[in-house]
Amino acid sequence: MTQPIAALRDVSVHFPQAGPWPWSAALPLRAVDGVSLDIGPGEVLGLVGESGSGKSTIGRALLRLQPVTAGSVHFEGVDITAFKPRQLMPIRKKLQVVFQDPEASLNPRMTIGAAIGEALRVHGSMTGKERQRRIAELLKSVGLDSELLNQWPHELSGGQRQRLGLARALATEPLLLVLDEPISALDMSIQAQILNLLSDLRAQRRLSYLFISHDLAAVAHLSDRVAVLYAGRIVEIGTTAQVLDMPKHPYTQALKRSVLLPDPKQARNRGLQALQGEMPTLQGLMTGCALHPRCPLATQQCREKVPQLRDVDGRQVACHMA
Repeated sequence: MTQPIAALRDVSVHFPQAGPWPWSAALPLRAVDGVSLDIGPGEVLGLVGESGSGKSTIGRALLRLQPVTAGSVHFEGVDITAFKPRQLMPIRKKLQVVFQDPEASLNPRMTIGAAIGEALRVHGSMTGKERQRRIAELLKSVGLDSELLNQWPHELSGGQRQRLGLARALATEPLLLVLDEPISALDMSIQAQILNLLSDLRAQRRLSYLFISHDLAAVAHLSDRVAVLYAGRIVEIGTTAQVLDMPKHPYTQALKRSVLLPDPKQARNRGLQALQGEMPTLQGLMTGCALHPRCPLATQQCREKVPQLRDVDGRQVACHMA
């Protein structure tokens, strides 16, 4: 089996919470709870789930922007969990991120050329002319004109800003990009353009992606495998066709039913479109399956015992009833 380019092993991320009194502490918020993931060379792993399920926290843990409470983070077969900032410098070149909000991720006091050139300056040893030539090449690779070099982020459209964020991430020639909801802030037509651009760049550069999204159609278009996250835990993981076409976990089935259909008649015939209730608060230890208060299939076993991932028809599912 090919060694994964990046891997999480039983990673948990807990956030301490303030108690009702200055000298007291509440139970920690268990944002991510024992997650294991592999991303292969040239592979796109989609990570889906409701808002607040822990998707972005997993991405930040993989990037080593967020310390992990337990478990380990591996990149190119090396455990980087305890690496210091100086040790992480060569890793940063190969492991980059594209954030959700293209406007907030750019420095409004830096021109487009300076924003891209900063990454080249920090991680490279190019001369000024070489850097300018490289910046123009990067802009062209993401469909932007080199004439934009001296413009400011606020002068660009949302789609152009996201292309700029992508060019900046590509500047160091990374092996893996963490794409944290990269199209959610864009118009539908622009979303399609960015998805196609990501697909082309992946093929040209043999990039790996962790594609974080709540848009199942976008995930189906871009991903080779899909991991479904609920309340900080993986509940189903397998190939895109397995998970999105033939879901086994009740939560994955509910996510698929919640997708809007263009035909109102089909939508009416489909029945229930979303789970009732809300996701648990994630504070303290959970008893049983986190989905059981919302799941129509829940039994006494679901209320008492936490389900573990197990093989079901070629994919892994964490459900007693699967």
